[in-house]
Order: sequence, then C-alpha cells, then structure tokens
Amino acid sequence: MEEDGSGLKPMDAEQLREQAHKMVDFIADYYKTIENFPVLSQPGYLGKLLPDSAPTYPTTLEHVLNDVQHKILPGVTHWQSPNYFAYFPSNSSIAGFLGEMLSAGINIVGFSWITSPAATELESIVLDWLAKALFLPQDFLSNGKGGGVIQGTASEAVLVVLLAARDKILRTVGRSALPKLVTYASDHVHSSLLKACQIGGLDPELCRLLKTDSSTNFALSPDVLSEAISNDIASGLIPFFLCANVGTTSSTAVDPLPALAKVTKTNNIWLHVDAAYAGSACICPEYRHFIDGVEEADSFNMNAHKWFLTNFDCSLLWVKDRSALIQSLSTNPEFLKNKASEGNMVIDYKDWQIPLGRRFRSLKLWMVLRLYGLEGLRAHIRNHIALAASFEELVVQDARFKVVTPRTFSLVCFRLLPPPNSEDNGNKLNHDLLDLVNSTGSVFITHTVLSGEYILRLAVGAPLTEVRHVNAAWQILQEKATALLENL
Repeated sequence: MEEDGSGLKPMDAEQLREQAHKMVDFIADYYKTIENFPVLSQPGYLGKLLPDSAPTYPTTLEHVLNDVQHKILPGVTHWQSPNYFAYFPSNSSIAGFLGEMLSAGINIVGFSWITSPAATELESIVLDWLAKALFLPQDFLSNGKGGGVIQGTASEAVLVVLLAARDKILRTVGRSALPKLVTYASDHVHSSLLKACQIGGLDPELCRLLKTDSSTNFALSPDVLSEAISNDIASGLIPFFLCANVGTTSSTAVDPLPALAKVTKTNNIWLHVDAAYAGSACICPEYRHFIDGVEEADSFNMNAHKWFLTNFDCSLLWVKDRSALIQSLSTNPEFLKNKASEGNMVIDYKDWQIPLGRRFRSLKLWMVLRLYGLEGLRAHIRNHIALAASFEELVVQDARFKVVTPRTFSLVCFRLLPPPNSEDNGNKLNHDLLDLVNSTGSVFITHTVLSGEYILRLAVGAPLTEVRHVNAAWQILQEKATALLENL
C-alpha cells in the first residue's frame, strides 16, 4: 500500500521548496543518466502498468517519481539524448528550464496587457532584441506598425498570418471571393501550411505545392512560381499568399527570398518566411545571408525551441503590419474591456493569436538571452554545424554511401548506394537500414523522400551531443550497412 500523501497543500511556500528540490534532483539525475536509456521507446505497454481509474486518496511525491522512473521513462523518446539525431532538435537548457520553472511558479494568464503588464512588455522587448540580432528590418520592431509575438509553434504562426492575409485580400475583393484564393509554396513546405488552409476555409486544391528538384537543391524556383501565378490569374483565381522556406524540414533547402519577393510584390501577395529551424543560425554573421530579402517579407517566423536553447514551446513571429493580425483575430467582449486597451495605448497579445489565454513564455527566452548571451548562442550553433560537417565527411569517405544534398546547417541527408540491379533504386535497402539502426536503441535518425529516393537524415542539435556520439552513430550505420549488403 502506498504511503499517504494527504499532507500536501494546494500551495505552501515551504512545502513547495521541499518538493521542488526533490524534483530538481530527479531531473538532474535523469540528465546525468540519459545516455543509458534507449533513445527510441517501444509503445503500447503503459496501460498494463497503471490503474484504470484515478486514485481516490493522495500518495507521496516519492511514489510518483518512482513510477516515472520505472513506468514512464521507459516509454519516452529521449529528445535530449546526445544520441538523438531525428527530425529537428528541440533544445532544452539550464536557462530554458529555469525560465519554465519561474513561469510555472508565477503562473499568470497574460492574454491582455492589464492581466500582467510585465508579461506583455517583456515579450515585446525580447522580440525586439532578437529582431535586432537577426538584422530584421525596422518594420518588424514594436515601436512602429509591426512587432513580434510568441506563438506556440510554427504551425500556429503560419495559421495566424494566413488568416491575416486572407482577410486583408477579402476586404478588397469581397468575401465571396474566398473560394478563388490561391496559396503557394514549394513541395517541401511543412504540412502545417495545408492544415492552415483547411482551418482557414480555403480550398485545399488551391494550395499549390510547386515541384522542386536537385537542380536548385530543392529550393523553390521564382520562374516556376511566376508561371503558376500567371496560370492562376488567367483562370480567374486570386493569388494571395506565399510561404517561403529558409531550411525545409526534408533537406534544409533555402528558397531564394530576394527573387521570390519580386514576384510577390508585383502580384500583391503576402510573403511569409518560415525559418522555423534555420532562423536560429542567422544570428551568426556567416549565416545571416540566408535570410537576405526578409526586408520584403510581410512576416517572419523562427522556433526558439528548436535550436536556440529555449525549452518548448516558443515560436517567434514578426509581422510588418500588426493591424492585419488584429483585424483578423481580435475579439472584445464586455468582460475584457479596460481603459488601457480601449485607449489603444497597449498591446493585447490575445489579438495576435488563436487562443485567448497565454503563458509567460517570454521569461524563458529572456533568461536564455541573458544567461548565454548572443555569443554563447552562436557558439552553441557553430558547434552543432561543425559536428554535422564532421559526420558529412565520414559519409563522403565511405564509397558505399553518398551525400544527397549539400549540407547547409547541421542536417546531413545521405543514403546507402544500392547495387546496380536494384529494382527500386535502393529505397527498401535504405528503409531497412533505418529500421536496423533505430532498433538498436543506441541512436535515433529519421528519413525523407527527395525526387522519389528514400533518404536518411541525421540532424545534430541536442545540447549534450559531442563528437563521440556522432562517430558512434556513424559506426552503427556502417555496421548495419555491411550486414545488409552481405545479405543481398
């Protein structure tokens, strides 16, 4: 029988101190031993280990943490493991964790300025700091017509700007024109764009995912975009939105922003730049050129929770014209009315997002910027890029493999070359290699498909990853490749 935990109050400063110390010790021990866990867990076991109804009486934190250790952690995919190379990273850091802890402790619901002025003002300040660090145009700063806001994810960011762009064009052409609105992106844009179109009542068939290929390293061609727009206009449709990518999910392709911006400007199309992953790298002067042309964009997004040492969730969105967002998303019920908001003297971030409530997310970003500084963050990013470059070199040195697209940041796209008589160009071979590697539990990588080829992706980005982890991952890949090729 579990020990009674009924002495725990809803809130008490000294109990909080005692219990939080235990929790911090537990989390620190987790990070100390994280390499001992299989990176990728096996699903479908937890229902047998937990009761089928909620407990009637309380237990102790010690019993709960024991269950976490023996029942929950075995079923976790360990995103912070140094052997995690899948998808894109989702950084945790000491500063980010402390910011989350502080935010949870204060626990405000900052939907409008009056609900916690510091939350709104700090958000504007840190988004301005980062806009300046990225050399974004003045139009994106909060002292003008634009400004920055923290969304939960890049999916939310693209949704709110799509809605703003939709309503902006409909105010000109009339709401009956909604079925004629056309959205554009490359065929490697994130799937969230299509979901945003569905939520926004747009015809999914008019979400043009334009074909890319290796001739442009899978970046969107301005000529292909221009042709698609011309065809749609000739068909009586209304082009209104382009989502350009700086660092696609599949291969970190970078769309040519300056050339695309000329096309969107000519055709009065909202230009959104999705730099969810790669935007973080652009605080480094040597990578800033990847967002050249952002001065012509209407909105720009990067995820601080991917590669910027800021715990999930923290997606940063800047817009040139905040009134477009506000006109699309604002509500003003009687119970929220107040003098500051009514006088248009303040920012109410509830009108820049889908939900009403919002967390104090700017605290953790502020703490990350203060405790690491821009130079510390640059060193973090450069280290991962250097580790990816070393992995790329290992792949190049093994004639059995090939690097499929040039490495731009810290993602390497590669594949095992099939024998000459392969019926499917080695797609099953690479699929089998991925499964064999991941089944070891010692490493986790993912895949994509480029021009019909099944490609393996290794993304360096966990804060604990060192060169030994990269080398170990490569050794496992080589061993499993040897076994596969011998059995062909």
